[in-house]
Amino acid sequence: MKHTWKKTHHNFQNQQIPMKYWAMRYMLFSKFNSGIQLDEESFYSVCPEVLSDHIAKRCENNIVCDPFCGAGGNIIQLAMICKKVIAVDIDPNKIRMARHNAEIYGVADKIEFIVGDIFLIYPKLKADVVFMSPPWGGPGYSLTKCYSIETMCSDHVGGGFRIFDIVKTIAPNIAFHLPKNTNILECVMLAKDFGKVEIQQNIINGKLNSLTAFFGDFYWNT
Repeated sequence: MKHTWKKTHHNFQNQQIPMKYWAMRYMLFSKFNSGIQLDEESFYSVCPEVLSDHIAKRCENNIVCDPFCGAGGNIIQLAMICKKVIAVDIDPNKIRMARHNAEIYGVADKIEFIVGDIFLIYPKLKADVVFMSPPWGGPGYSLTKCYSIETMCSDHVGGGFRIFDIVKTIAPNIAFHLPKNTNILECVMLAKDFGKVEIQQNIINGKLNSLTAFFGDFYWNT
């Protein structure tokens, strides 16, 4: 009897990447074959490029800060249209990859890269807009019927709520990228100091990918 073995992983930069993530590589970075660097976590946490581009157009301003920049998907698109981007991540390897990937897209000179813990360094940061996508807790977030913002960065009391309070001191406008199953009522609660919140459903290839909650004044680019 003949057996057919299905390939489940792909070798990439000495890592075993699950095929379901590997298949999405060009959605994450259109210039993937130009030498983009990612670790396994980045394959499932980087925002698809088409969405990063859309969010960047809505966030267009002089200075934009991303306090959880990861491998750089969002900061690259932000740097294409904003005067300056402040990119922060606690992981030096993520900052190294983000800088490398930004160089591939030709925008590294518009980005200030900072290795640091946003919970500690936020008083030193000022911007016009904050775009943030804090860690969602891994792929398991999708198994939860109703995702709570509080579970983000759960090693910090208050989780995502604490993060939101922090970034309000950095900029008057906040774009908060969230899982598709986020509790919408929690977003409404966060809007108490803004008077409004726009919650955008991000649909890619006919499927709901995620949400972005906009607090403050943002462009209506499509």
